Amino acid sequence: MSLTDDLTTSGGTIPGPATPYQGDIARYWDHEARPVNLRLGDVDGLYHHHYGIGEIDREAIGDPADSEREKKVVAELHRLESAQADVLLSHLGDIRADHTLVDAGCGRGGSMVMAHQRFGCRVEGLTLSTQQADFGNKRAAELGIGEFVRSRVHNMLDMPFETGTVAGSWNNESSMYVDLHDLFAEHSRVLSVGGRYVTITGCWNPRYGQPSKWVSQINAHFECNIHSRREYLRAMADNRLVPQAVIDLTPDTLPYWELRATTSLVTGIEEAFINSYKDGSFQYVLIAADRV
Repeated sequence: MSLTDDLTTSGGTIPGPATPYQGDIARYWDHEARPVNLRLGDVDGLYHHHYGIGEIDREAIGDPADSEREKKVVAELHRLESAQADVLLSHLGDIRADHTLVDAGCGRGGSMVMAHQRFGCRVEGLTLSTQQADFGNKRAAELGIGEFVRSRVHNMLDMPFETGTVAGSWNNESSMYVDLHDLFAEHSRVLSVGGRYVTITGCWNPRYGQPSKWVSQINAHFECNIHSRREYLRAMADNRLVPQAVIDLTPDTLPYWELRATTSLVTGIEEAFINSYKDGSFQYVLIAADRV
């Protein structure tokens, strides 16, 4: 029995995409196999689909002439992306082992594994990609935590959880694929009163005026629709999510991008991220909000 079959028999038939756009996104991630995602995950078995934050450890990556430098840089980039996930999890608040967490747009499940290792609780992941769900479930089984960490092929705008049953939830660089009002209405529904929602996301800066050409390039590259920071805050307010922290992580993520641009793992989008962060048109933001 494949993991997809297991998901089908244990949770009902896997729902198809609700819209043609969701079908496009599912196909995009089903066929995605970028070395920058897989090689970084191979470092320690935590496979992420987000970027990194923090200062570069120059000693760890060594001299540019070092024959092992590329391998060391890959390990450093992975350390920074795990540091990003750690910062997100640290904003979830007081999570107990009997709680349930939800990763909406879970990718290959690296953050879910980290959440279970940190809190000892059940973590449910949602993705439109069958390939990602299969990968995440296989990895959880290999780690012996399959009963606690599960990925499902499901729409994050229609979560398969009862109202008020989730202690904490997050979107880690996945909210740019959906309407924010629909997304936050669903997070608000499944969260218990007092539950915590956290997102880390790239957003265009309203002070810039309009999305810049760099932001447009990022949208085209990932087939997404980046929102403004103002849209996040407005949609949260409309859906009983009250921000407790709004943190600009832009200075913290720029070193990751500048280091990544020096490696063989480049995908062609590095220039757009670096330039948009530097000209102020794009920001990397963490928002933590409580359900009231």
